[in-house]
Amino acid sequence: MPSQDSFVPTVDSDLDDVTTGELELADRQALRRVAGLSTELTDVTEVEYRQLRLERVVLVGVWTEGSVTDAENSLTELAALAETAGSQVLEGLIQRRNRPDPATYIGRGKVDDLGSVVLSTGADTVICDGELSPSQLRNLEQRTKVKVVDRTALILDIFAQHAKSKEGKAQVELAQLEYLLPRLRGWGESLSRQSGGSARGGGAGGGVGLRGPGETKLETDRRRIRTRISRLRREIKGMRTVRQTKRARRTRNGVPAVAIAGYTNAGKSSLLNRLTDAGVLVEDALFATLDPATRRATTSDGRVYTLSDTVGFVRHLPHQIVEAFRSTLEEVSEADLVVHVVDGAHPDPQEQVRAVREVLAEVGADKLPELLVVNKIDAADEEMLLRLKREWPDAVFVSARSGRGIDGLRATIEARLPRPAVELTAAVPYSRGDLVARVHRRGEVLSTTHAPEGTVLRVRVDEALAAELSPFRVDGK
Repeated sequence: MPSQDSFVPTVDSDLDDVTTGELELADRQALRRVAGLSTELTDVTEVEYRQLRLERVVLVGVWTEGSVTDAENSLTELAALAETAGSQVLEGLIQRRNRPDPATYIGRGKVDDLGSVVLSTGADTVICDGELSPSQLRNLEQRTKVKVVDRTALILDIFAQHAKSKEGKAQVELAQLEYLLPRLRGWGESLSRQSGGSARGGGAGGGVGLRGPGETKLETDRRRIRTRISRLRREIKGMRTVRQTKRARRTRNGVPAVAIAGYTNAGKSSLLNRLTDAGVLVEDALFATLDPATRRATTSDGRVYTLSDTVGFVRHLPHQIVEAFRSTLEEVSEADLVVHVVDGAHPDPQEQVRAVREVLAEVGADKLPELLVVNKIDAADEEMLLRLKREWPDAVFVSARSGRGIDGLRATIEARLPRPAVELTAAVPYSRGDLVARVHRRGEVLSTTHAPEGTVLRVRVDEALAAELSPFRVDGK
């Protein structure tokens, strides 16, 4: 439960939006401190070190619905995001409101109280647990006298730190520029006009009375950003074509595709490593994986399929990220099976599942077959696991770290893979060992015998492979 410490209540325009009697007056007038969020190093006394530390942050959230536990979980996740970005969390505050204040996010009378907390903690940044409008950002910065960042900008910053591939970097830059464009602000000299004509007068440049006002610095920046956005979109479109070509080749070869999706830090990369020995980076951090990895796996009966790791999701994932990463997320929408990984040790796994399914719906993957996999059972509370087993009876419970349950998961994935459509019997000449190998790799071999004329296979294969086998069919079809 949170501490009940609060700032001294003040009567302000915070109360203007009261339309129902749902909220207690005391709740509405207090910024509630969330216990346990501070990562302040209490044993550090060196002044020099304190001066060098950057991004000392205070977190602020507006609790509009759900329970206090939901609000605290959201702010705790924001603290994890801030620490992943390299910040040091000093304080976490929540205010109970019907809706965020349109001018200052938290109640206007509470902004001064927030400023006092910023001053007393020595913070240099305020991070808000929501996406702020340009006016909210500007008003909060003017009132608190420190930098203000919203949840969207924080997530974009983490993505920028973690992107490694050319495609990943381009996608992140596109998302950042689309977020920045409506939030460009000019201060002081940057608002000055550029000269609209020649200062010497005469000629095509115009003279006194003929020179236009020209562009502001702000307009110039916006034009450059729009030009860069157009270029990035063209680059990403080209990369998307390459990805689609690879995917089409796998589809043409009848290779089933499995996509691993889930909340950030749920253990997707660890699971991919366990299933395929992929050697993908595994890190206990949010959004450690931005560049999707596709690896080949083989079923117990020899069929080949692919497993793709994807970018992690998070509640309120910025729409700029979803749009920029759409080509990457299409790996999920084109899959035959979605392995949805859930962090069993998280305080609210049900909310994680809801958030992931929301993003899957945005990319058209919500209608695909889904296999729920509850990971980290070695670190999860037994009572929580029992509750999840009752709620999700078809889910598979595993620990990617210890390997517990992985064999069962592998068998379940194999059972859920689509079966080849055509069943036939063919006597393949011994000189066509390449065709036999391809049948083993792409199809399902039901029986094998050896005859004088060749290898007799009873198989289930895709239509393209059935056409290759048709000259050697012996089942009369």
